[in-house]
Amino acid sequence: MSELLATTGQEYDARLGALRAFMLERRLDAVLLSSPENIFYLTGLDHWGYFAPHMLVVPLQGEVVLVTRAMERVTIANQVRNARFEGHADHETVADVAGRVLRALGTGLREIGSEQWSSGLPDGLAKALARQLPEARWHDISGQVDRSRLVKSPAEQLFVRAAAQVSDAAMAAAVAAIRPGATERQVAAACHKAMIEAGGTFPGFGPFIRSTRRLGEEHTTWSDAVLEEGDAVFLELSGCVARYHAPLGRLVHVGRLPEGTAEMAAVCREAFAAVLAALKPGALAREVYAAWQGVVDRAGFAHYRRHHCGYLVGIGVPPSWTGGNCVTGLRADSDLELRSGMTFHILSWLMGVREGLGDYFVSDTVLLGESGAEVLTRTPTLPCVRQ
Repeated sequence: MSELLATTGQEYDARLGALRAFMLERRLDAVLLSSPENIFYLTGLDHWGYFAPHMLVVPLQGEVVLVTRAMERVTIANQVRNARFEGHADHETVADVAGRVLRALGTGLREIGSEQWSSGLPDGLAKALARQLPEARWHDISGQVDRSRLVKSPAEQLFVRAAAQVSDAAMAAAVAAIRPGATERQVAAACHKAMIEAGGTFPGFGPFIRSTRRLGEEHTTWSDAVLEEGDAVFLELSGCVARYHAPLGRLVHVGRLPEGTAEMAAVCREAFAAVLAALKPGALAREVYAAWQGVVDRAGFAHYRRHHCGYLVGIGVPPSWTGGNCVTGLRADSDLELRSGMTFHILSWLMGVREGLGDYFVSDTVLLGESGAEVLTRTPTLPCVRQ
């Protein structure tokens, strides 16, 4: 049984109730959910089996049914208490069984919602479902459950706080492993060991660990590269507790601090502080980004722009800790209204701004409360040099 279900079983009733209220408003007879993050949110199913498509069939009334491979029966019996399990053999697909489940609901089934932008619903699977229910009208409900997940309950916030402690432990171990002559692989090994021993489980992303020659690669991680004096090591990682994440990032220098780095670090930290001041219930995401950009502009780097200065985090299933196959970012063009209970991965970085200037990067997990922003990860933000 998942940790969340064991401690807050009533939350699942409330979550399904909110979904069914939406269904009633939209006059939907049933919905099919295929996003792993949303299936976890509604049932607590926490395993690596999501590589194969799952479907959660939620009728407007009656029993919820979880459909996946038959071999997952024991895991689902141990973890899921609010849905009946229907397994399919490996010569079938999840669409075969989900179609039978839907047809069994009766001839009055006409209006069906599905997550048409879910990574868990490939095109062939969606077409196979449609063929089995030719009389049905399909409605795209992508993002509906995702939006419910944006605000974290008190119980969820506890898991994020626990994940932040794991993140700090993993970061401390990774930083301690950095020295001239060490390899990126050794840093990764120390990071993973600390993450597990601190109480974490497997995160949506593994830690991103890259040194100078690969700093510009966004989503790659460690190699056998040997760290040399003058290198910068990019570290971005997240602890994970009960599938809740708290990302954390730092840039560590080997042997010496390059010229200009302290100045860039000061700008990054000031911009980060501006984001914290702008994070208030009722503020818009674009206003928060503008606060970050304003500091950068005043520092003389008005040409420098980023795609966001942070994004919402919480539940994550591999291959991502962003909550699915999209990113809800604090962007210059976003009108998302911020609410108390949201958790963010806030990033402030100035990398490759101008020839001859240093690079710097800092990121932390931040919880927005009624009185403002609280930084949950505690790793120091001052420039770090490892000898």
